[in-house]
Amino acid sequence: MLIEALGSVQDLSRINQIAGVLVRHGLGDMVRRLGLADMLARAGHILRREHAADLARLPPPVQLRLALQELGPTFVKLGQVLAGRADLLGPEWTEELSRLHSRVPGVPLEQLRPQLREDLGGDPEQVFARFDPEPVAAASIAQVHRARLHDGSEVAVKVRRPDIVDTVEADLRLLARLAEWARVNVPALEPYRPRELVREFARSLRRELDLAVECRQAERAAANLSPLGHVHVPRVHWAHTGPRVNVQDWVDGIAGEDLAAVDAAGLDRVELARRGAHAVLKMIVEDGFFHADPHPGNVFYLPGNEIAFIDFGMVGRLSPRRREELLRLLLGLVQRQPQAVADVLLDWTGNARHVELAQLEAEITAFVDQYHGTPLAQLQLGEMLAQVTSVLREHGLALPADLALLIKAFVSLEAMGRALDPGFHMAAEALPLLRSTLQSRYRPRALAGRVTHALQQALATVERMPQDLHQLMRRVRRGQLHVGIELAHLKRVGDQIDRASTRLAMALVIAALIIGSSIVMTVGGGPTLFGLPAFGLIGWAGAVAGGLWLVRSIRRDHRQRDDDPWG
Repeated sequence: MLIEALGSVQDLSRINQIAGVLVRHGLGDMVRRLGLADMLARAGHILRREHAADLARLPPPVQLRLALQELGPTFVKLGQVLAGRADLLGPEWTEELSRLHSRVPGVPLEQLRPQLREDLGGDPEQVFARFDPEPVAAASIAQVHRARLHDGSEVAVKVRRPDIVDTVEADLRLLARLAEWARVNVPALEPYRPRELVREFARSLRRELDLAVECRQAERAAANLSPLGHVHVPRVHWAHTGPRVNVQDWVDGIAGEDLAAVDAAGLDRVELARRGAHAVLKMIVEDGFFHADPHPGNVFYLPGNEIAFIDFGMVGRLSPRRREELLRLLLGLVQRQPQAVADVLLDWTGNARHVELAQLEAEITAFVDQYHGTPLAQLQLGEMLAQVTSVLREHGLALPADLALLIKAFVSLEAMGRALDPGFHMAAEALPLLRSTLQSRYRPRALAGRVTHALQQALATVERMPQDLHQLMRRVRRGQLHVGIELAHLKRVGDQIDRASTRLAMALVIAALIIGSSIVMTVGGGPTLFGLPAFGLIGWAGAVAGGLWLVRSIRRDHRQRDDDPWG
Protein backbone atom coordinates (compact mmCIF):
# COMPACT_ATOMS: atom_id res chain seq x y z
CA MET A 1 0.00 0.00 0.00
CA LEU A 2 1.06 3.58 -0.61
CA ILE A 3 0.48 4.35 3.05
CA GLU A 4 3.35 2.08 4.07
CA ALA A 5 5.54 3.44 1.26
CA LEU A 6 5.07 6.95 2.61
CA GLY A 7 5.38 5.96 6.23
CA SER A 8 8.91 7.34 6.49
CA VAL A 9 8.02 10.71 4.98
CA GLN A 10 7.96 13.51 7.53
CA ASP A 11 6.37 16.10 5.24
CA LEU A 12 2.77 15.35 6.28
CA SER A 13 1.75 19.00 6.09
CA ARG A 14 2.86 19.14 2.45
CA ILE A 15 1.05 15.87 1.68
CA ASN A 16 -2.05 17.29 3.34
CA GLN A 17 -1.79 20.40 1.19
CA ILE A 18 -1.36 18.36 -2.00
CA ALA A 19 -4.29 16.08 -1.18
CA GLY A 20 -6.48 19.06 -0.30
CA VAL A 21 -5.72 20.79 -3.59
CA LEU A 22 -6.46 17.62 -5.58
CA VAL A 23 -9.79 17.14 -3.79
CA ARG A 24 -10.73 20.78 -4.25
CA HIS A 25 -10.11 20.51 -7.98
CA GLY A 26 -12.35 17.50 -8.44
CA LEU A 27 -9.59 14.89 -8.24
CA GLY A 28 -10.76 13.27 -5.00
CA ASP A 29 -10.93 9.84 -6.60
CA MET A 30 -7.19 10.06 -7.31
CA VAL A 31 -6.56 10.92 -3.64
CA ARG A 32 -8.66 7.94 -2.53
CA ARG A 33 -6.98 5.51 -4.94
CA LEU A 34 -3.54 6.62 -3.81
CA GLY A 35 -4.48 6.05 -0.17
CA LEU A 36 -3.59 9.61 0.83
CA ALA A 37 -6.93 10.32 2.51
CA ASP A 38 -6.66 7.32 4.88
CA MET A 39 -3.06 8.08 5.72
CA LEU A 40 -3.80 11.72 6.56
CA ALA A 41 -6.84 10.71 8.63
CA ARG A 42 -4.63 8.44 10.74
CA ALA A 43 -2.22 11.30 11.26
CA GLY A 44 -5.04 13.58 12.44
CA HIS A 45 -5.19 15.77 9.33
CA ILE A 46 -8.57 16.74 7.88
CA LEU A 47 -8.95 17.45 4.16
CA ARG A 48 -10.64 20.69 3.25
CA ARG A 49 -13.12 20.50 0.39
CA GLU A 50 -14.30 24.07 -0.18
CA HIS A 51 -15.49 24.89 -3.71
CA ALA A 52 -14.88 21.27 -4.78
CA ALA A 53 -18.37 20.95 -6.27
CA ASP A 54 -17.92 24.00 -8.50
CA LEU A 55 -14.47 22.99 -9.68
CA ALA A 56 -15.58 19.39 -10.36
CA ARG A 57 -17.78 20.65 -13.20
CA LEU A 58 -14.70 21.60 -15.21
CA PRO A 59 -13.24 19.17 -17.78
CA PRO A 60 -10.64 16.82 -16.25
CA PRO A 61 -7.65 18.35 -18.13
CA VAL A 62 -8.59 21.80 -16.81
CA GLN A 63 -8.97 20.42 -13.28
CA LEU A 64 -5.48 18.92 -13.48
CA ARG A 65 -3.93 22.12 -14.83
CA LEU A 66 -5.47 24.27 -12.10
CA ALA A 67 -4.41 21.78 -9.42
CA LEU A 68 -0.81 21.65 -10.65
CA GLN A 69 -0.66 25.42 -10.88
CA GLU A 70 -1.84 25.80 -7.28
CA LEU A 71 0.59 23.15 -5.99
CA GLY A 72 3.60 25.26 -6.86
CA PRO A 73 6.90 25.09 -8.75
CA THR A 74 7.57 21.34 -8.72
CA PHE A 75 4.17 20.42 -10.05
CA VAL A 76 4.06 23.33 -12.51
CA LYS A 77 7.35 22.12 -13.95
CA LEU A 78 6.04 18.55 -14.02
CA GLY A 79 2.97 19.72 -15.93
CA GLN A 80 5.13 21.62 -18.39
CA VAL A 81 7.20 18.49 -18.99
CA LEU A 82 4.08 16.38 -19.47
CA ALA A 83 2.76 18.96 -21.94
CA GLY A 84 5.53 17.86 -24.28
CA ARG A 85 4.86 14.14 -23.84
CA ALA A 86 2.43 13.38 -26.65
CA ASP A 87 3.59 9.77 -26.29
CA LEU A 88 2.04 9.66 -22.79
CA LEU A 89 -1.02 11.92 -22.92
CA GLY A 90 -3.71 12.66 -25.46
CA PRO A 91 -3.90 16.01 -27.30
CA GLU A 92 -6.64 17.40 -25.05
CA TRP A 93 -4.35 16.92 -22.02
CA THR A 94 -1.12 18.19 -23.59
CA GLU A 95 -2.88 21.25 -25.03
CA GLU A 96 -4.31 22.17 -21.64
CA LEU A 97 -1.05 21.54 -19.76
CA SER A 98 0.82 23.72 -22.27
CA ARG A 99 -1.09 26.67 -20.78
CA LEU A 100 0.65 26.20 -17.46
CA HIS A 101 2.79 29.15 -16.49
CA SER A 102 4.98 29.76 -13.49
CA ARG A 103 4.48 33.54 -13.27
CA VAL A 104 3.84 34.46 -9.64
CA PRO A 105 4.13 37.64 -7.55
CA GLY A 106 7.72 38.63 -6.87
CA VAL A 107 9.40 38.28 -3.50
CA PRO A 108 10.02 41.71 -1.87
CA LEU A 109 13.65 42.77 -1.97
CA GLU A 110 13.89 42.93 1.82
CA GLN A 111 13.18 39.19 2.01
CA LEU A 112 15.91 38.53 -0.57
CA ARG A 113 18.45 40.89 0.99
CA PRO A 114 20.05 38.45 3.50
CA GLN A 115 20.56 35.87 0.75
CA LEU A 116 21.92 38.49 -1.68
CA ARG A 117 24.36 39.82 0.93
CA GLU A 118 25.70 36.31 1.43
CA ASP A 119 25.96 35.52 -2.29
CA LEU A 120 27.19 38.90 -3.58
CA GLY A 121 29.36 39.88 -0.61
CA GLY A 122 27.34 43.00 0.12
CA ASP A 123 24.07 44.79 -0.43
CA PRO A 124 23.00 44.84 -4.09
CA GLU A 125 23.00 48.66 -4.08
CA GLN A 126 26.73 48.54 -3.23
CA VAL A 127 27.71 45.69 -5.56
CA PHE A 128 25.94 47.27 -8.55
CA ALA A 129 25.98 50.85 -9.73
CA ARG A 130 22.19 50.58 -10.00
CA PHE A 131 19.81 47.85 -8.84
CA ASP A 132 16.09 48.00 -9.51
CA PRO A 133 14.23 46.75 -6.40
CA GLU A 134 11.14 45.70 -8.40
CA PRO A 135 11.57 42.50 -10.43
CA VAL A 136 10.97 42.71 -14.18
CA ALA A 137 9.91 39.04 -14.22
CA ALA A 138 9.02 36.55 -11.49
CA ALA A 139 8.54 32.80 -11.76
CA SER A 140 8.10 29.99 -9.29
CA ILE A 141 11.82 29.26 -8.95
CA ALA A 142 13.50 32.63 -9.44
CA GLN A 143 12.90 36.28 -10.30
CA VAL A 144 14.85 38.74 -12.40
CA HIS A 145 15.95 42.27 -11.51
CA ARG A 146 17.55 44.74 -13.85
CA ALA A 147 20.86 46.28 -12.74
CA ARG A 148 23.95 48.09 -13.99
CA LEU A 149 27.55 47.18 -13.26
CA HIS A 150 30.09 49.80 -12.30
CA ASP A 151 31.62 49.53 -15.79
CA GLY A 152 28.29 50.63 -17.28
CA SER A 153 27.11 47.20 -18.49
CA GLU A 154 23.37 46.59 -18.23
CA VAL A 155 22.74 43.20 -16.67
CA ALA A 156 19.92 40.88 -15.60
CA VAL A 157 20.24 39.58 -12.03
CA LYS A 158 18.39 36.30 -11.53
CA VAL A 159 17.74 35.44 -7.88
CA ARG A 160 16.46 32.10 -6.60
CA ARG A 161 13.51 32.26 -4.22
CA PRO A 162 14.37 31.62 -0.55
CA ASP A 163 13.53 28.14 0.79
CA ILE A 164 12.46 26.90 -2.67
CA VAL A 165 14.92 23.99 -2.49
CA ASP A 166 13.30 22.47 0.62
CA THR A 167 9.84 22.60 -0.96
CA VAL A 168 11.05 21.08 -4.23
CA GLU A 169 13.00 18.30 -2.50
CA ALA A 170 9.97 17.33 -0.39
CA ASP A 171 7.82 17.19 -3.53
CA LEU A 172 10.40 15.11 -5.39
CA ARG A 173 10.56 12.60 -2.54
CA LEU A 174 6.79 12.26 -2.67
CA LEU A 175 6.77 11.87 -6.48
CA ALA A 176 9.48 9.20 -6.28
CA ARG A 177 7.43 7.16 -3.80
CA LEU A 178 4.28 7.62 -5.84
CA ALA A 179 6.13 6.36 -8.92
CA GLU A 180 7.39 3.29 -7.05
CA TRP A 181 3.90 2.58 -5.72
CA ALA A 182 2.44 2.94 -9.24
CA ARG A 183 5.04 0.53 -10.63
CA VAL A 184 4.06 -2.16 -8.12
CA ASN A 185 0.30 -1.63 -7.96
CA VAL A 186 -0.61 -0.37 -11.44
CA PRO A 187 1.05 -2.74 -13.97
CA ALA A 188 -0.62 -0.90 -16.85
CA LEU A 189 1.72 2.06 -16.19
CA GLU A 190 4.91 -0.02 -16.45
CA PRO A 191 5.39 0.57 -20.22
CA TYR A 192 5.50 4.31 -19.47
CA ARG A 193 8.36 3.80 -17.00
CA PRO A 194 7.04 6.05 -14.16
CA ARG A 195 10.19 5.70 -12.06
CA GLU A 196 12.44 6.69 -14.95
CA LEU A 197 10.14 9.59 -15.79
CA VAL A 198 10.27 10.95 -12.23
CA ARG A 199 14.02 10.32 -11.97
CA GLU A 200 14.74 12.24 -15.17
CA PHE A 201 12.38 15.02 -14.11
CA ALA A 202 14.13 15.29 -10.73
CA ARG A 203 17.56 15.54 -12.38
CA SER A 204 16.33 18.27 -14.72
CA LEU A 205 14.64 20.26 -11.96
CA ARG A 206 17.67 20.06 -9.65
CA ARG A 207 19.86 21.39 -12.46
CA GLU A 208 17.40 24.23 -12.97
CA LEU A 209 17.56 25.10 -9.25
CA ASP A 210 21.32 25.66 -9.58
CA LEU A 211 21.55 28.99 -11.38
CA ALA A 212 25.27 28.50 -12.01
CA VAL A 213 24.49 25.35 -14.01
CA GLU A 214 22.19 27.42 -16.23
CA CYS A 215 25.11 29.77 -16.95
CA ARG A 216 27.50 26.95 -17.80
CA GLN A 217 24.91 25.56 -20.18
CA ALA A 218 24.44 29.01 -21.73
CA GLU A 219 28.17 29.35 -22.32
CA ARG A 220 28.34 25.94 -23.96
CA ALA A 221 25.48 26.88 -26.29
CA ALA A 222 27.13 30.22 -27.06
CA ALA A 223 30.36 28.49 -28.09
CA ASN A 224 28.47 26.06 -30.33
CA LEU A 225 26.44 28.82 -32.00
CA SER A 226 29.29 31.30 -32.47
CA PRO A 227 30.10 30.13 -36.06
CA LEU A 228 26.66 31.30 -37.20
CA GLY A 229 27.50 34.94 -36.39
CA HIS A 230 23.88 36.12 -36.15
CA VAL A 231 22.85 34.30 -32.95
CA HIS A 232 23.67 35.61 -29.48
CA VAL A 233 23.56 34.19 -25.95
CA PRO A 234 23.97 36.65 -23.04
CA ARG A 235 27.45 36.84 -21.52
CA VAL A 236 27.81 35.53 -17.96
CA HIS A 237 29.44 37.67 -15.24
CA TRP A 238 30.98 34.95 -13.09
CA ALA A 239 32.22 37.33 -10.38
CA HIS A 240 28.61 37.69 -9.21
CA THR A 241 27.27 34.24 -10.16
CA GLY A 242 26.62 31.23 -7.94
CA PRO A 243 23.99 28.54 -7.25
CA ARG A 244 21.42 31.05 -5.93
CA VAL A 245 22.09 34.06 -8.14
CA ASN A 246 23.43 34.62 -11.64
CA VAL A 247 24.23 37.76 -13.57
CA GLN A 248 24.11 37.94 -17.36
CA ASP A 249 24.06 40.70 -19.94
CA TRP A 250 20.71 42.40 -20.37
CA VAL A 251 19.17 41.61 -23.75
CA ASP A 252 17.68 44.80 -25.14
CA GLY A 253 15.65 43.37 -27.99
CA ILE A 254 12.12 42.65 -29.15
CA ALA A 255 10.37 39.80 -27.38
CA GLY A 256 9.55 36.85 -29.58
CA GLU A 257 5.79 37.19 -29.14
CA ASP A 258 5.73 40.94 -30.02
CA LEU A 259 5.31 40.59 -33.78
CA ALA A 260 3.90 44.13 -34.12
CA ALA A 261 7.18 45.51 -32.75
CA VAL A 262 9.09 43.30 -35.20
CA ASP A 263 7.22 44.91 -38.08
CA ALA A 264 7.61 48.41 -36.63
CA ALA A 265 11.38 47.91 -36.35
CA GLY A 266 11.56 46.90 -40.03
CA LEU A 267 12.97 43.44 -39.32
CA ASP A 268 12.64 40.69 -41.93
CA ARG A 269 10.28 38.05 -40.56
CA VAL A 270 11.23 35.48 -43.18
CA GLU A 271 14.93 35.85 -42.41
CA LEU A 272 14.30 35.67 -38.66
CA ALA A 273 12.33 32.43 -39.07
CA ARG A 274 15.07 30.94 -41.25
CA ARG A 275 17.90 31.93 -38.90
CA GLY A 276 16.05 30.71 -35.82
CA ALA A 277 15.39 27.36 -37.47
CA HIS A 278 19.03 26.98 -38.52
CA ALA A 279 20.23 27.80 -35.00
CA VAL A 280 17.99 25.24 -33.26
CA LEU A 281 18.62 22.60 -35.92
CA LYS A 282 22.36 23.08 -35.52
CA MET A 283 22.06 22.64 -31.74
CA ILE A 284 20.05 19.45 -32.19
CA VAL A 285 21.59 17.76 -35.22
CA GLU A 286 25.23 18.87 -35.08
CA ASP A 287 25.94 19.67 -31.43
CA GLY A 288 23.61 17.28 -29.59
CA PHE A 289 23.05 20.01 -26.97
CA PHE A 290 19.97 22.13 -27.47
CA HIS A 291 17.61 24.63 -25.88
CA ALA A 292 14.72 22.40 -24.83
CA ASP A 293 12.15 25.21 -24.61
CA PRO A 294 12.62 27.63 -27.54
CA HIS A 295 9.24 29.34 -27.14
CA PRO A 296 8.78 33.06 -27.96
CA GLY A 297 9.36 34.11 -24.33
CA ASN A 298 12.94 32.81 -24.51
CA VAL A 299 13.77 34.42 -27.86
CA PHE A 300 14.54 38.08 -28.65
CA TYR A 301 15.01 39.77 -32.02
CA LEU A 302 17.83 42.28 -32.41
CA PRO A 303 18.70 44.90 -35.05
CA GLY A 304 20.16 43.44 -38.23
CA ASN A 305 17.81 40.43 -38.04
CA GLU A 306 19.90 38.88 -35.30
CA ILE A 307 18.49 36.52 -32.66
CA ALA A 308 19.20 36.09 -28.94
CA PHE A 309 18.33 33.01 -26.88
CA ILE A 310 17.94 33.29 -23.10
CA ASP A 311 17.14 30.96 -20.19
CA PHE A 312 19.12 27.78 -20.70
CA GLY A 313 17.75 26.25 -17.50
CA MET A 314 16.16 23.41 -19.48
CA VAL A 315 18.37 21.83 -22.11
CA GLY A 316 18.40 18.54 -23.97
CA ARG A 317 21.35 16.28 -24.70
CA LEU A 318 21.72 13.73 -27.48
CA SER A 319 24.49 11.14 -27.68
CA PRO A 320 26.24 10.60 -31.04
CA ARG A 321 24.26 7.40 -31.51
CA ARG A 322 20.97 9.24 -30.83
CA ARG A 323 21.92 11.95 -33.32
CA GLU A 324 22.59 9.39 -36.01
CA GLU A 325 19.22 7.74 -35.31
CA LEU A 326 17.56 11.15 -35.37
CA LEU A 327 19.11 11.92 -38.74
CA ARG A 328 17.69 8.70 -40.17
CA LEU A 329 14.27 9.43 -38.66
CA LEU A 330 14.04 13.01 -39.93
CA LEU A 331 15.34 12.09 -43.37
CA GLY A 332 12.81 9.26 -43.48
CA LEU A 333 10.00 11.71 -42.67
CA VAL A 334 11.18 14.42 -45.08
CA GLN A 335 11.95 12.02 -47.92
CA ARG A 336 8.87 9.84 -47.22
CA GLN A 337 10.74 6.62 -46.44
CA PRO A 338 8.33 4.79 -44.11
CA GLN A 339 10.53 1.77 -43.44
CA ALA A 340 13.39 3.97 -42.18
CA VAL A 341 11.01 5.76 -39.78
CA ALA A 342 9.53 2.50 -38.52
CA ASP A 343 12.98 0.97 -37.92
CA VAL A 344 14.17 3.92 -35.81
CA LEU A 345 11.00 4.16 -33.74
CA LEU A 346 10.97 0.44 -33.01
CA ASP A 347 14.58 0.70 -31.85
CA TRP A 348 13.69 3.62 -29.58
CA THR A 349 10.72 1.95 -27.96
CA GLY A 350 12.65 -1.26 -27.26
CA ASN A 351 11.57 -4.90 -27.44
CA ALA A 352 8.13 -4.52 -25.85
CA ARG A 353 6.66 -8.02 -25.80
CA HIS A 354 3.23 -6.75 -24.80
CA VAL A 355 2.94 -4.96 -28.15
CA GLU A 356 2.13 -6.49 -31.51
CA LEU A 357 5.22 -5.14 -33.27
CA ALA A 358 4.08 -6.17 -36.73
CA GLN A 359 0.89 -4.15 -36.32
CA LEU A 360 2.79 -1.16 -34.94
CA GLU A 361 5.24 -1.26 -37.84
CA ALA A 362 2.34 -1.46 -40.31
CA GLU A 363 0.66 1.60 -38.74
CA ILE A 364 3.85 3.66 -38.81
CA THR A 365 4.49 2.66 -42.40
CA ALA A 366 0.94 3.59 -43.39
CA PHE A 367 1.24 6.94 -41.58
CA VAL A 368 4.44 7.98 -43.36
CA ASP A 369 3.32 6.56 -46.69
CA GLN A 370 0.28 8.87 -46.72
CA TYR A 371 2.67 11.78 -47.36
CA HIS A 372 4.09 10.13 -50.46
CA GLY A 373 3.95 12.64 -53.29
CA THR A 374 3.29 15.60 -50.97
CA PRO A 375 5.46 18.61 -51.90
CA LEU A 376 8.26 19.27 -49.43
CA ALA A 377 6.93 22.77 -48.77
CA GLN A 378 3.65 21.34 -47.48
CA LEU A 379 5.15 18.99 -44.88
CA GLN A 380 4.81 20.09 -41.24
CA LEU A 381 7.68 18.28 -39.56
CA GLY A 382 6.72 19.11 -35.97
CA GLU A 383 3.16 17.97 -36.51
CA MET A 384 4.37 14.74 -38.14
CA LEU A 385 6.59 13.98 -35.15
CA ALA A 386 3.68 14.65 -32.78
CA GLN A 387 1.42 12.33 -34.77
CA VAL A 388 4.01 9.55 -34.77
CA THR A 389 4.28 9.77 -30.97
CA SER A 390 0.48 9.55 -30.79
CA VAL A 391 0.68 6.24 -32.65
CA LEU A 392 3.18 5.01 -30.06
CA ARG A 393 0.91 6.15 -27.22
CA GLU A 394 -2.00 4.14 -28.63
CA HIS A 395 0.20 1.04 -28.36
CA GLY A 396 1.23 1.80 -24.77
CA LEU A 397 4.80 2.78 -25.69
CA ALA A 398 6.78 5.74 -24.35
CA LEU A 399 9.81 7.48 -25.77
CA PRO A 400 12.98 8.05 -23.73
CA ALA A 401 12.99 11.43 -21.98
CA ASP A 402 15.68 13.00 -24.17
CA LEU A 403 13.67 12.26 -27.31
CA ALA A 404 10.48 13.65 -25.78
CA LEU A 405 12.31 16.95 -25.13
CA LEU A 406 13.55 16.90 -28.69
CA ILE A 407 10.08 16.54 -30.19
CA LYS A 408 8.81 19.31 -27.90
CA ALA A 409 11.57 21.58 -29.18
CA PHE A 410 10.69 20.77 -32.80
CA VAL A 411 7.00 21.51 -32.26
CA SER A 412 7.77 24.83 -30.49
CA LEU A 413 10.26 25.83 -33.17
CA GLU A 414 7.90 25.15 -36.05
CA ALA A 415 5.07 27.05 -34.33
CA MET A 416 7.32 30.05 -33.74
CA GLY A 417 8.59 29.96 -37.34
CA ARG A 418 5.04 29.90 -38.75
CA ALA A 419 4.03 32.80 -36.48
CA LEU A 420 6.86 34.85 -38.00
CA ASP A 421 6.35 33.63 -41.55
CA PRO A 422 3.14 31.81 -42.54
CA GLY A 423 5.09 30.36 -45.47
CA PHE A 424 7.77 28.89 -43.19
CA HIS A 425 8.44 25.19 -43.87
CA MET A 426 10.55 23.36 -41.34
CA ALA A 427 11.11 20.37 -43.60
CA ALA A 428 12.54 22.53 -46.40
CA GLU A 429 14.89 24.27 -43.96
CA ALA A 430 15.97 21.01 -42.33
CA LEU A 431 16.66 18.88 -45.40
CA PRO A 432 19.95 20.54 -46.54
CA LEU A 433 21.38 20.44 -43.00
CA LEU A 434 20.31 16.83 -42.50
CA ARG A 435 21.93 15.74 -45.77
CA SER A 436 25.17 17.63 -45.17
CA THR A 437 25.45 16.33 -41.60
CA LEU A 438 24.86 12.75 -42.73
CA GLN A 439 27.38 13.10 -45.56
CA SER A 440 29.96 14.54 -43.17
CA ARG A 441 29.89 11.30 -41.20
CA TYR A 442 31.36 9.47 -44.21
CA ARG A 443 34.12 11.89 -45.07
CA PRO A 444 37.62 10.43 -44.85
CA ARG A 445 38.52 12.34 -41.70
CA ALA A 446 35.34 11.30 -39.88
CA LEU A 447 35.75 7.67 -40.95
CA ALA A 448 39.40 7.73 -39.88
CA GLY A 449 38.39 9.13 -36.49
CA ARG A 450 35.84 6.40 -35.91
CA VAL A 451 38.29 3.69 -37.03
CA THR A 452 40.95 5.10 -34.70
CA HIS A 453 38.50 5.15 -31.81
CA ALA A 454 37.48 1.53 -32.52
CA LEU A 455 41.13 0.45 -32.64
CA GLN A 456 41.85 2.20 -29.35
CA GLN A 457 38.95 0.38 -27.72
CA ALA A 458 40.13 -2.96 -29.17
CA LEU A 459 43.69 -2.39 -27.93
CA ALA A 460 42.40 -1.41 -24.49
CA THR A 461 40.39 -4.64 -24.38
CA VAL A 462 43.45 -6.69 -25.33
CA GLU A 463 45.54 -4.85 -22.75
CA ARG A 464 43.03 -5.66 -19.99
CA MET A 465 42.67 -9.29 -21.02
CA PRO A 466 45.54 -10.76 -18.88
CA GLN A 467 44.18 -9.02 -15.78
CA ASP A 468 40.64 -10.19 -16.53
CA LEU A 469 41.86 -13.79 -17.06
CA HIS A 470 43.81 -13.62 -13.80
CA GLN A 471 40.70 -12.52 -11.90
CA LEU A 472 38.64 -15.23 -13.61
CA MET A 473 41.10 -18.00 -12.65
CA ARG A 474 41.27 -16.71 -9.07
CA ARG A 475 37.50 -17.00 -8.78
CA VAL A 476 37.64 -20.52 -10.23
CA ARG A 477 40.22 -21.59 -7.64
CA ARG A 478 38.13 -20.13 -4.82
CA GLY A 479 34.95 -21.78 -6.10
CA GLN A 480 33.33 -18.38 -6.67
CA LEU A 481 32.58 -18.85 -10.34
CA HIS A 482 28.93 -19.42 -11.09
CA VAL A 483 27.73 -20.25 -14.58
CA GLY A 484 24.08 -19.69 -15.36
CA ILE A 485 22.43 -20.95 -18.53
CA GLU A 486 19.02 -19.61 -19.44
CA LEU A 487 17.15 -21.33 -22.24
CA ALA A 488 14.09 -19.55 -23.52
CA HIS A 489 10.87 -21.57 -23.23
CA LEU A 490 12.76 -24.54 -21.70
CA LYS A 491 9.74 -25.58 -19.64
CA ARG A 492 7.54 -25.47 -22.71
CA VAL A 493 9.98 -27.68 -24.62
CA GLY A 494 10.02 -30.16 -21.73
CA ASP A 495 6.23 -30.23 -21.63
CA GLN A 496 6.09 -30.88 -25.36
CA ILE A 497 8.56 -33.76 -25.07
CA ASP A 498 6.54 -35.20 -22.19
CA ARG A 499 3.31 -35.04 -24.17
CA ALA A 500 4.98 -36.57 -27.22
CA SER A 501 6.34 -39.50 -25.21
CA THR A 502 2.90 -40.04 -23.63
CA ARG A 503 1.28 -40.16 -27.06
CA LEU A 504 3.96 -42.52 -28.34
CA ALA A 505 3.35 -44.89 -25.42
CA MET A 506 -0.40 -44.70 -26.00
CA ALA A 507 0.09 -45.42 -29.72
CA LEU A 508 2.12 -48.54 -28.82
CA VAL A 509 -0.60 -49.70 -26.43
CA ILE A 510 -3.27 -49.15 -29.10
CA ALA A 511 -1.20 -51.09 -31.64
CA ALA A 512 -0.71 -53.94 -29.15
CA LEU A 513 -4.48 -54.04 -28.43
CA ILE A 514 -5.30 -54.15 -32.12
CA ILE A 515 -2.80 -56.96 -32.81
CA GLY A 516 -3.73 -58.94 -29.70
CA SER A 517 -7.48 -58.58 -30.30
CA SER A 518 -7.06 -59.69 -33.89
CA ILE A 519 -5.28 -62.86 -32.75
CA VAL A 520 -7.99 -63.58 -30.12
CA MET A 521 -10.72 -63.18 -32.73
CA THR A 522 -9.22 -65.98 -34.79
CA VAL A 523 -9.03 -68.46 -31.89
CA GLY A 524 -12.11 -70.50 -31.03
CA GLY A 525 -13.45 -71.23 -27.56
CA GLY A 526 -13.93 -69.01 -24.54
CA PRO A 527 -16.77 -66.62 -23.65
CA THR A 528 -18.58 -64.87 -26.48
CA LEU A 529 -20.43 -61.60 -26.86
CA PHE A 530 -22.79 -61.02 -29.79
CA GLY A 531 -21.44 -64.26 -31.19
CA LEU A 532 -17.84 -63.00 -31.12
CA PRO A 533 -15.01 -63.69 -28.67
CA ALA A 534 -15.59 -61.35 -25.67
CA PHE A 535 -11.87 -60.63 -25.01
CA GLY A 536 -11.35 -59.70 -28.64
CA LEU A 537 -14.26 -57.22 -28.55
CA ILE A 538 -12.99 -55.65 -25.30
CA GLY A 539 -9.53 -55.23 -26.85
CA TRP A 540 -11.01 -53.57 -29.95
CA ALA A 541 -13.11 -51.22 -27.77
CA GLY A 542 -10.03 -50.22 -25.78
CA ALA A 543 -8.09 -49.56 -29.02
CA VAL A 544 -10.92 -47.35 -30.37
CA ALA A 545 -11.13 -45.36 -27.09
CA GLY A 546 -7.35 -44.88 -27.04
CA GLY A 547 -7.34 -43.77 -30.64
CA LEU A 548 -10.07 -41.18 -30.01
CA TRP A 549 -8.11 -39.80 -27.01
CA LEU A 550 -4.96 -39.59 -29.13
CA VAL A 551 -6.70 -37.69 -31.95
CA ARG A 552 -8.33 -35.27 -29.47
CA SER A 553 -4.99 -34.58 -27.74
CA ILE A 554 -3.23 -33.81 -31.01
CA ARG A 555 -6.02 -31.46 -32.17
CA ARG A 556 -5.99 -29.60 -28.83
CA ASP A 557 -2.25 -28.96 -29.09
CA HIS A 558 -2.63 -27.64 -32.62
CA ARG A 559 -5.27 -25.13 -31.46
CA GLN A 560 -3.07 -23.94 -28.60
CA ARG A 561 -0.14 -23.34 -30.94
CA ASP A 562 -2.37 -21.38 -33.30
CA ASP A 563 -3.55 -19.16 -30.43
CA ASP A 564 -0.08 -18.63 -28.94
CA PRO A 565 2.07 -16.17 -30.98
CA TRP A 566 5.18 -17.35 -29.15
CA GLY A 567 4.48 -21.06 -29.80
